[in-house]
Amino acid sequence: MTEHDERSPAGGAPAPGGTGHPEAGRGPLHGLRVVDASTLFAGPLTAMHLGDLGADVVKVEHPRRPDPARGHGPARDGHNLWYKTLGRNKRTMTLDLSTDGGRDVFRRLAGTADVVVENFRPDTLERWGLGYDVLAADNPGLVLARITGFGQLGPYRRRPGFGTLAEAMSGFAAMTGAPDGPPTLPPFGLADGITSFAAAYAVLAALHSRHHTGSGQVVDLSIVEPMLAMLGPQITQWDQLGTVQPRTGNRSANNAPRNTYRCADGRWVAVSTSAQNIAERVMRLVGRPDVVGEPWFATGAGRVAHADELDGAVAAWIADRTRDEVLAAFEQAQAAVAPIYDAADIAADPQYAALHTIVRVDDADLGPIAMQNVPFRLSATPGSVRFTGRSQGADTDEILAELGYPDGEVAALRAAGVI
Repeated sequence: MTEHDERSPAGGAPAPGGTGHPEAGRGPLHGLRVVDASTLFAGPLTAMHLGDLGADVVKVEHPRRPDPARGHGPARDGHNLWYKTLGRNKRTMTLDLSTDGGRDVFRRLAGTADVVVENFRPDTLERWGLGYDVLAADNPGLVLARITGFGQLGPYRRRPGFGTLAEAMSGFAAMTGAPDGPPTLPPFGLADGITSFAAAYAVLAALHSRHHTGSGQVVDLSIVEPMLAMLGPQITQWDQLGTVQPRTGNRSANNAPRNTYRCADGRWVAVSTSAQNIAERVMRLVGRPDVVGEPWFATGAGRVAHADELDGAVAAWIADRTRDEVLAAFEQAQAAVAPIYDAADIAADPQYAALHTIVRVDDADLGPIAMQNVPFRLSATPGSVRFTGRSQGADTDEILAELGYPDGEVAALRAAGVI
């Protein structure tokens, strides 16, 4: 795929109905402007999702302190690779919001926007004279998405907050890891990623409400709450039973067998038996049809109570076969199995290729680079990756010109350190 391709179904065929739709090739959010005044991950990812769907996203960074995300993770030839994805579909400008000139520019920019995404500590925008009351007076339809560690209310509101803290305080770490091991954190920004989808969802809900009311509103989102929402019935379980979910490693507290298993060639697979008929197929496949008729086998809880026996049988059967043999046998038996993939496996997988899950985009610094595509397909107005993350401030002059600043004022702002 090139940087101009839209998200399309298997085989690269045009999306059904797409060619005749008036917005085809633009994305469903074409015409919306989003100001991304956030840093690091949850806020910028939110703006990225909106940009993927066609919104004009303007990334605002401090002229001397760029988004720290530009320094996270691996780089090639001095160019940060993570930011090539995180900053995609965003024009970039520099602006010091702590200065009078910077605040004036920001107010004018926000006055042209549908959405502003920010993750400053609570009260920071208000201290700068850029609170929602001020921004909404200029632009009553504005949606202000405020993404912080703990939200705008409560005793923790001004604490610094990162995804790691959300993964700890949501209950995720407590239930993740081996039973005899420590609580475990993910090796990537899980909470930030989940929050970004929740924030994009909330922004779209606020924009839909605006169609009826004519007014924008504030979206107040803590990183902790979306993570908590994804973790199943732990709160209800504690409320009704007084118990908390224990750490079970790769096993499930709700069904068995469920685990990762090592094959004869040293590669790994994962097996799930959430459905009763799948559990039956798996145990017949691995040579233990006798357990299927046991009364305890009829429920997930019953199987969990016999997880050692079930898990041992599956593990022993898989250990005698190569991964390809295991996958073929499970597929023939219509049982649920998946290979444990790394990035190289993902790039070579035909299913991902059919879905266009990986897109290759032209980049001014590195040439064509691969990254994850928009994570869903729309038949008439698909999203797309139009361009990769740009250098800091690459579009400052262009954006200021759109706001009506003549060349002389732009030069004065630059000389004063505002941009």
